Amino acid sequence: MVDLWPRKQSGTKTIVTDLPLTPLHRHPRGIRSGAIDSVVPPQIVSLPWTWDSAREGIGAIFAACEAQPRCRSRSPHLARTLTQQVRRLEANPLTPTVRPPGGGSPVRAVLDGGTLVNLLVADGVALPAVKVPAALDALAHGNPQRLAQVDAAGATPAIGEFAHGLTHSMACAEWVPGYTKSDLLAAGRRPFPGWPDSVLAQAPQLPFEHELYRVWNVPDRTPVQRVATVSKVPTLIVSGTFDAKTGARWGPYTGRTLARSTAVRIPGVGHFVVPQSPCAQRVLASFLARPTAPRSLPACPRSSGRPPRMVIDDVWTTSTGRGCRPRGGRP
Repeated sequence: MVDLWPRKQSGTKTIVTDLPLTPLHRHPRGIRSGAIDSVVPPQIVSLPWTWDSAREGIGAIFAACEAQPRCRSRSPHLARTLTQQVRRLEANPLTPTVRPPGGGSPVRAVLDGGTLVNLLVADGVALPAVKVPAALDALAHGNPQRLAQVDAAGATPAIGEFAHGLTHSMACAEWVPGYTKSDLLAAGRRPFPGWPDSVLAQAPQLPFEHELYRVWNVPDRTPVQRVATVSKVPTLIVSGTFDAKTGARWGPYTGRTLARSTAVRIPGVGHFVVPQSPCAQRVLASFLARPTAPRSLPACPRSSGRPPRMVIDDVWTTSTGRGCRPRGGRP
C-alpha cells in the first residue's frame, strides 16, 4: 500500500493534480491515501480557466487588505492601482538593474504589464501574498525595487528546478486543445476589463502556449485527462486562500467526486501551500498518520475567518542599502 504525496516540480501547474488524481482514477488498488496541494480539477482545465483563479487569488489578497484599517489606509483602492500599473507598464516597461535575491551579479529586470501580473500570480515564495499590497503601492509611488528583485530571481535558476519540457508537454496536450485565442482573451476581459488586450491574450504563468502548441507536437490528451476522478480512497486536499494559480474554491469542487476527501483551506497562503505553512505541514502529517480519521486534523490559526495580517511597510535591499517605499504622490 502506498501514500500519494507528490513533490511539485517548479513551474508545472498541473503536476500536483495529475500525479495523485491520475493513479486514483486509473489504478486505485494499492493506494492507501492521497494528498493534493493546490488542486485544479482535470475535467475543467484550460488556458481560459487560468483567469478565474487569478481573479480569485488577487481579489482575496485585496479584500484582506481592505478589511484591515492600516493596510486600507496605506494601500487604498488596490484593484484600481493594479489596473493603472498594468496599463502603465505595458505601455512603458521599466528596466531597473537589480541584484538577484539569491546573489550574483546585478541583472536588468524587465517589468511590463504581463510581468507584473505573473509576479502576482506566482507561487508566493519570492513575493509572499501578504507583501503584495506594499509592493504594489511602492510601485505606484515610483519604487519598483521589490518587484524587480522578484523578477530577477529567475536570472539564477537552480539546475533542474524548472521542468520546461514537462510543463509544455502537459499544457499543450491537456490545456490548449478545444479553446481558441479569442476564448482566452474573452476570459481575461471578464474579470479585468480595464487591462490591455496584449496582457489578457496570454494565460497567467503559461504565456504564448498557443504558439508552442503548434510546434510542440504532442497528442491531444483531453479525452482521457478532462475526466473527473471518482474514488473512495481517503484524500486530503489543501488549498491556500490567496492562491492565484489554482483558486481555493476548486479544492471543495474536486472533493465532490472523492467520497472520502477532506478539503482544508489555509488562510493567507498562496500557491503550493505545505512548504509555506507550518500549520499545513502539521495537517498533512496528521492526515498521513491517520488518513481514515479526518476529524482529528489540527486547526490552523485564524480559522475563525479573520483575514491574515498584511505586511504594511515592506523593506528591501537597494543599491544604496535598505529602504522602504517612498512617500509622496503617485507618478
